[in-house]
Amino acid sequence: MAELATPAPASPARAEAAAARLPPLVVAAERIAATVMQGVHGRRRSGHGDAFWQFRPYTTGDAAASVDWRQSAKADRLFVRETEWEAAQTVLLWRDPSPSMDWRSGRGLETKAERADLLLLALASLLLRGGERVRLVQGDRRAFMGRAALPALAMALLRGKAADASGLDMAVPRHARLVMIGDFLQPIPEIQAALSSFAARPVRGQLLQVMDPAEETLPYAGRIRFDGLEGEAPLLVPRVETIRPLYAERLAAHRAGIATMARAAGWGFSTHRTDHPPHAALLALWQALAPS
Repeated sequence: MAELATPAPASPARAEAAAARLPPLVVAAERIAATVMQGVHGRRRSGHGDAFWQFRPYTTGDAAASVDWRQSAKADRLFVRETEWEAAQTVLLWRDPSPSMDWRSGRGLETKAERADLLLLALASLLLRGGERVRLVQGDRRAFMGRAALPALAMALLRGKAADASGLDMAVPRHARLVMIGDFLQPIPEIQAALSSFAARPVRGQLLQVMDPAEETLPYAGRIRFDGLEGEAPLLVPRVETIRPLYAERLAAHRAGIATMARAAGWGFSTHRTDHPPHAALLALWQALAPS
C-alpha cells in the first residue's frame, strides 16, 4: 500500500533519537501497564516437551545449575541450555521494523513504530509483573525476567530493530506464544505463509495491526502523489476522493483475510489506531494471552 512519504532520517540520527527517547518511553509503558494491571493478577502457563531448543547467554536470575559449562568453556561468557519446555514458558515479542512503520499523517500523532514500541513495552511490563519470561524475536534473544528488566529490554528493542529484516517468518520454539505488532500491509499470501508455518510447529499467538488514522479513512482530496516507503513506485491520483470507497473496500477485505487466516491458525487478530489511547489494545492483548 502506498503512503504519503516523509523522508526517514539517516541511520545514526535515528539511533540517537531512539536512545534519547528511551527513558520517557519506559516510563510511559510502565504507566499504561499500571493502569491496565489494576484488578489483574499474574499467572504462569505450563510448557511442553523437554527436547533441546537452544543455547542462550546467562542472565541474572538464571539458576547456576542451568549453566552449560561445556558450551560456556568454548567462549568467554556463560551459556544456559534451554529446552523447548523452558522456551515455551517465554512470551516472544516482535515489532515490525519495516520502513512503512516510520510514518504518521500529522505532527500531533505518533508514528506507527512509536506506538508499536509503546504497546510492546507496556505488554512486556505486564508480563514481567505477572512472573512471565519475555524475549524479543529480533536482535538480543536472551530471556528477560522481573520488573527491573524492562529498561534493558527496551534498550535491546531499540538497538535490535535496525539490524533485523522485516520478514514475517522466523525461528521460534514449538508451543511458544508469540505476539506480533505491525501494520501487516504485506500481501495476503506472505502473511498466510507465515501463519501456516507457525501453526505447523505449533505456535500460538496474537497479531495486532497498528494503523495511522489517515490509512483508515484516506481523508485527502484533490490531486495527490503517494510515495511508497518500501520501494514502491510513486502513484499520482488526480482526485483522491473518487477512489475513497474502493480504498475502504480493499482495506476491509485485506483485514478480513488476515482475520480469517488467524482464526484458522488458532491466532487472535485485532486492530489499533494511533489516534486512539493504547490502553484498550494493551488490555486485549493481555487478556488474549491468559491461560484458557
